[in-house]
Amino acid sequence: MKSSDRYFHRAGSGVNAIGYPRLGLVISRKVAKSAVARNRIKRIVRESFRHHQPSLGGLDYVVMGRIGVVEQNSTVLFTALQRHWRRLAGPCAPS
Repeated sequence: MKSSDRYFHRAGSGVNAIGYPRLGLVISRKVAKSAVARNRIKRIVRESFRHHQPSLGGLDYVVMGRIGVVEQNSTVLFTALQRHWRRLAGPCAPS
């Protein structure tokens, strides 16, 4: 399962053996030159993940930042992440 927009590229793999969702982050120096900016983006993604964790199921998710994510404020990024978490969690909802 993949989901992407102008700020993030997200991929969800199969079910993990643990039973709860895990998050992997890739924010390269191409995306944000300074460590402060990279860490800011990572904090925003982690916080969004925490809010949506109960609905994500036992999958592993990898979030990769894209060029241009640094210029956006946190509200725009939270909205983009929320849209992607819903898109990725939808097909995997327990029946």
